[in-house]
Amino acid sequence: CVTLLFCFPTKGGLIMKISSLSAFNFLVVSSVRTSSYRLLHHRETAIGLRNSLIRRKYPGSAASKTKVAMSSLNDMNTFNKNDLTHCPKITLKNGLHHPAIGFGTYKLGFIPASASSAASSSPSITAEEAVSNAIKCGYRFIECAQFYGNEQQVGKAIAECGIPREQLFLSGKLWTTAIEQGADAIRAQVEETLSDLRTDYLDLYLIHWPVPGHHVQAYKTLEELYAQGKFKAIGLSNYAVEDYQELKDSNISVPPVVNQIEINPFLYRRNTIDFFKKEDIVLQSYRGLRDGKVFSHPTLVKIGSKYKRTPAQILGRWCVQKGFVYVPKSAHIDRMIENAQVFDFCLQEEDMEELDKWTTPEALNTFLELYRKCVNRDTSKDGTLDGVKMQITVD
Repeated sequence: CVTLLFCFPTKGGLIMKISSLSAFNFLVVSSVRTSSYRLLHHRETAIGLRNSLIRRKYPGSAASKTKVAMSSLNDMNTFNKNDLTHCPKITLKNGLHHPAIGFGTYKLGFIPASASSAASSSPSITAEEAVSNAIKCGYRFIECAQFYGNEQQVGKAIAECGIPREQLFLSGKLWTTAIEQGADAIRAQVEETLSDLRTDYLDLYLIHWPVPGHHVQAYKTLEELYAQGKFKAIGLSNYAVEDYQELKDSNISVPPVVNQIEINPFLYRRNTIDFFKKEDIVLQSYRGLRDGKVFSHPTLVKIGSKYKRTPAQILGRWCVQKGFVYVPKSAHIDRMIENAQVFDFCLQEEDMEELDKWTTPEALNTFLELYRKCVNRDTSKDGTLDGVKMQITVD
């Protein structure tokens, strides 16, 4: 029997709970209150934390392979929908409050034909199931995209979740095909996305890739739709510094508030990040967990052991501690819970500095190759470098 003492800061001091890992139905229902956020840990969240602790303490045991009990939808009915987790918010330059953590939906229920792993992957769960479970876990920012091909499934989960629309933060992204086809195709796609997601507006809408010769005009079409109330904010995804400068120099009237790019310790492009911060553009991080492929990194495991946290939680904490929006994704409920446990501890400066060192020249070269490939992806120029900027800020 392993007994744990949980101490949580509140306005009135500390809440302490003694819990036993041997008791399956143990409760840690505690309020964490600071000036910036409030987290409520419910029975299912506690079970997820319990299982994460077991995996860390007994990595070779059968318990490490045991699925969290809340995988049963019947068990999840015990959630109090008025007390779901509220995460920290980041204020965008237009005043909109953006959740600091979201739930990504890429490759949930559908694998796009041009995805890198499309030939060898198959969905393990529908997007409707995954998003429904994520919302029940407490996620309120749901990250969607035309390219993901699953917005209808996501919309079903949203429609049936029981959460008022104003308590959700929904984002979408416009794919390269519509960007290239022009204004009419963009308007049609936006209406299709709104219909599929069963909403009359999105909180945020992004240009997915800066398609050469087309992305500027596409953005101006989004400005028109923004003026019509289709979005509360508009932004960018995968924009290099030079793409943004091209857009900015085109006399846009609505400044972008977000740029979504890959950010993690293994691809930490400091000059690019610093540039966008100076422009007061918030950075969303995708692949913050590197698709789970680096969890056995010896130093990452060592840092995790120091804080009694999983590698995923160390990577996630690094992301939010840097001020980036963290957008993890998983089809598994226990991992959804685990990924979200990043707001109740801090990494020491020495560990942040260690994580900052992990980006190699090879990683930057891989990024550059991917950028050159993807800006024309699925367009009439697919497979060519036609119009692609060959000199961009890589680091």
